[in-house]
Amino acid sequence: MTRRAAEIRLDALLRTACDVIVERGLANTRTADVANAAGVSQALVFYHFATKERLLAQAFAYAVEQDLARLDAVTRSSAPPLTKLRRILKLYTPAGRATSWSMWIDGWSESLRTPELEKVSRRLDLRWRQDLAAVITAGVADGTFQCADADGAAWRISAVMDGLAVQLAVHDRVISRRQFGEWVRLVTARELGLDPADLD
Repeated sequence: MTRRAAEIRLDALLRTACDVIVERGLANTRTADVANAAGVSQALVFYHFATKERLLAQAFAYAVEQDLARLDAVTRSSAPPLTKLRRILKLYTPAGRATSWSMWIDGWSESLRTPELEKVSRRLDLRWRQDLAAVITAGVADGTFQCADADGAAWRISAVMDGLAVQLAVHDRVISRRQFGEWVRLVTARELGLDPADLD
């Protein structure tokens, strides 16, 4: 197998693993399930990942990296901090079947029992907070936001979004997307000295 063919096959296996994980959950996904769904041998799955834990951790990272790529596009843009903040809040809101959020929620849960997954989860989770804090810091520097503790504000805003997103993704009709958006804008505005309408 050429290196390029191996990379293509690895990418296909990770995409398939993500689909299987969303359907079965991290705890119930077996390497045999991924191999069957991908139409390959279980030996090939172990060739790429060595252990089930590594497969799950890499599939989780692969799924979350898609979210982080969208976050990077926002943070690296030349848009002003307020525009970046609005876009980050929109990115964080669960949409449709909330496949991405189901992976995050499942990843957090399994991280309690799987050290390899916990390392990946922690690294990716912290990226969101760091990027949000950087946008807040830039907004404070240009006078758009008023905030004495950008890191603390990023953690508090993220904590509210995480909690509400779990409710929205897991519990049907407990809160609406409209309520999610309103409450996140309210909390964010209070943290940064804005009017919630500024975040519409």
